[in-house]
Amino acid sequence: MSLDRQNDERALPQGGARSSAARKPSMVTWQCDSPPRLESVRLLVSDSRLRASGRIIAAADDSAEAFSASFEASVEGDTAGRLLLRTTTSEDERQISLSRTEDGVWLVDRDGVSRRDEFDGSVTVAVAGAITFHTLPIRRLGLHRTAGEAEIPVVFVALPDLAVSLVRATYRTVSITEDGAVIEVTSAGTTSTLVVDADGIVIDHEGVGRRV
Repeated sequence: MSLDRQNDERALPQGGARSSAARKPSMVTWQCDSPPRLESVRLLVSDSRLRASGRIIAAADDSAEAFSASFEASVEGDTAGRLLLRTTTSEDERQISLSRTEDGVWLVDRDGVSRRDEFDGSVTVAVAGAITFHTLPIRRLGLHRTAGEAEIPVVFVALPDLAVSLVRATYRTVSITEDGAVIEVTSAGTTSTLVVDADGIVIDHEGVGRRV
């Protein structure tokens, strides 16, 4: 990928065109060991959209409290998207809604408090520890089909408190096979490896969780 395209998340690498075949929804579940959690999601992926409806169940450990979370996420084309996320702990319930308009503005509504932000042009949202959301930038960039690398801004939502921040992440194709690809992701000084299938859906996230 040329340098002038490295930071353009919306551009597919050369040869990264997606199949136009119709897809059916699928159920995907990941088991995570540290902290112990399960993530299960109903996914629908096609040429220009991705829809995800999922739940995360996390047990308590030395560094985090137990919680459950449910989310509905959708991406339409390369510009507009929406995330609705709810969390429940023993002490509290919280909700957040994020939506990106076609003119590039994110509308954030957290527990009834609203704000507008461009988040440095980000078109990607991620949820802490949620494996589902890696599929969005990988498919958008076509990194599971044609080798490339891109550093992108990401709207990051923490769990379970739903704090929103802007982070930067670098996704890089390590290798591509007939069955999928190996992708390296670096964010906040930490690098890990994703093994994805031919649709860009994660099979194994090093140190985080694996598909079951």
